[in-house]
Amino acid sequence: MNETEYFIGLISGTSSDGIDASLVEFDQQQKINVLNTLCLPLPDDVRNNVVDMVTNKTTCFEKLGELHIKLGKLFAQAANQVCDGFDKSKIKAIGSHGQTIFHQPDSEHAFTLQIGCAATIARLTGVTTIADFRSSDIAAGGQGAPLAPAFHDAVFRSGEKTRAIVNIGGIANVTLLTKDNSPVLGFDTGPGNGLMDAWTECHLHKPYDENGDWARGGEQNPSLLSELLADPYIKRIPPKSTGKEAFNLRWLQAKLESFHRHHNQLDAQDIQTNLAHFTAAAIAASFAWCVDKVEDVYVCGGGAANGFLMQLLQDNLPNTPVQTTRALGIHPDYVEAITFAWLAKKRLAGEGLNLTSITGSTQAVYPGAVYLV
Repeated sequence: MNETEYFIGLISGTSSDGIDASLVEFDQQQKINVLNTLCLPLPDDVRNNVVDMVTNKTTCFEKLGELHIKLGKLFAQAANQVCDGFDKSKIKAIGSHGQTIFHQPDSEHAFTLQIGCAATIARLTGVTTIADFRSSDIAAGGQGAPLAPAFHDAVFRSGEKTRAIVNIGGIANVTLLTKDNSPVLGFDTGPGNGLMDAWTECHLHKPYDENGDWARGGEQNPSLLSELLADPYIKRIPPKSTGKEAFNLRWLQAKLESFHRHHNQLDAQDIQTNLAHFTAAAIAASFAWCVDKVEDVYVCGGGAANGFLMQLLQDNLPNTPVQTTRALGIHPDYVEAITFAWLAKKRLAGEGLNLTSITGSTQAVYPGAVYLV
């Protein structure tokens, strides 16, 4: 008989705003019960260093090494806090995604780099820690991302309706789950909150556009939206993955320079409005790859809290209900952290994952490296 098991999942996503942590119980029927969650904000200096490395590509080995350890300590802090009052000796393992610094799956020497020292996490928590979940898939010829569709397939698939699970973090990704049990399809659709957050920080000196209120007040420009949607990645055939290495302020400035050569100058608010439209339109366009008509859409990630973005997504999908994963019993802020608790459980049990329909890998893999205490 299966025993009740406890795991912790940790992730700092591409928005780089904080560490999401979840304490998860898998009961004897393998039902998931979320016992506790929290978000530990990244200190400003750490967040600034992450953003600088990711978007400006200013990498110094000494700074990278120090940031690796600093993040490891912060991940450990989040893990200790999320199980405060809980007997840590019952926790089988921590699954730590880490913080993505660079993701380059399409080059001859493909690689992906997540930092946040797992040895440090294991030492400071006293709990076996599993990390580096993406490298085994890259080594098998896959994109290494997204991994969450495997979890979505396990817990969100319905035999009655074809569903899409949309995760909107700094980058957005979609999982397409058909009701006929066809292989799961999942891929990055393009920017999520990342461009909107960066533009807001530049012009409002705030980390994000709360509820999308600033974007809501601007005007859509069809010509600019077309320019943004013309990026080759949007129409690229899956499997595919991307990151802030591709979609960042430098990319946006190049697009705006091209646009303004032939059109009137837009103000900052109107550009923010069009970035929101761009994110929603790219997500909606991704549904064309599904073999069935998508009947329900469930959103998770930080974008689920952006009322304007949710409205735009519904506008782009007028005949398909759009809601958050709350309707499926999991808070939208913590789906990804729970994913890495689930992946840690799979890794510890020696259960491989067949990600071929998601990432394009050539064979099943065993994601994650184990760091014993």
